Amino acid sequence: MATRTDEGVLSVKGAPRASGHTRRRGAERTPRRQTRQQAVATPWLFLSPYLLLFGSFVIVPAVFGVWISLHAWDYTLPLKPFVGLNNYIDLFQPGSTVFATFWGSMRATGIFTILSVPLLLVVPLAVALLMTKKFPGRDFLRAIYFAPYVLGVAVVAVLWRYLLDNNIGLVNHYLGVLGLPDDTAWTTSTPAAWIALVGVTVWWTLGFNAVIYLAGLQDIPVELYEAARVDGAGPVMQFIHVTLPGLKPILSFITIITLLASANMFGQSYLMTQGGPGRETRTAIYQIADTGLRNFQMGSAAAMSYVLTVFLMAISVFVFWIFREKKPQKEAQS
Repeated sequence: MATRTDEGVLSVKGAPRASGHTRRRGAERTPRRQTRQQAVATPWLFLSPYLLLFGSFVIVPAVFGVWISLHAWDYTLPLKPFVGLNNYIDLFQPGSTVFATFWGSMRATGIFTILSVPLLLVVPLAVALLMTKKFPGRDFLRAIYFAPYVLGVAVVAVLWRYLLDNNIGLVNHYLGVLGLPDDTAWTTSTPAAWIALVGVTVWWTLGFNAVIYLAGLQDIPVELYEAARVDGAGPVMQFIHVTLPGLKPILSFITIITLLASANMFGQSYLMTQGGPGRETRTAIYQIADTGLRNFQMGSAAAMSYVLTVFLMAISVFVFWIFREKKPQKEAQS
């Protein structure tokens, strides 16, 4: 039976009647829902400029690169026929036109990486350990070590190309003053060319790694060193049992970025040695650029870049596995 309430609303007998408090609570839900939606949308609003740029200049080119690698892509010709996986097959097929040059460049990349990465891990750490000590002129030395890194690769490579010149270079001149051989062809013979490329790269980039190490060293609690000294640990044992464990995340990060940077070395080789002597110092990135931009074989160059990417991803996974956090044996058994 329906009756009229004081508020002028029909109410069915036996049915629960909505009170004013209930209606007010329902009215409050809409603003709260809107506030919640705004809270979810606000981060995406701030991220949108980055996501737009990242998608436009990273994701889209990467996907388009895969498409190019499946075609005989010469950007000077109107027709770009689809060839499927032939560009990738040629890279692994002995006797093809690109097999020897590509794997020769991968070998050069491997040589440079193996020679440069250990130095770029050890030397900056030694510099950072030195910079944690208090001595006169410490801030000046910090600036000196980091200063080369602000220079562009073109400036560094051209500068050292003249310094290492066989005839007019100051390096050979001062070696002769010291009574050492002064006719070394630093940029046109091996292994001198590798020594020059690695030495210049270490000089140029050690400041960046040293700064990251220095930040990590300052985050290690001083109490750990004091406890180690109380237990009778000397400087070597403190370094092994306190410093290295405290730097493990930093060391993992530096190893990854140094490996990637070394594997992508191009400017030093292109400007200092022109890939010579012969093709000895022509790295993978150098070969990819030469194949795509000079020989107009963009499909083959794109396939080379993705093969190199797979290798770098595998190495990165291996490095992460080495530096992973190992669970205690008791926890693992339980």
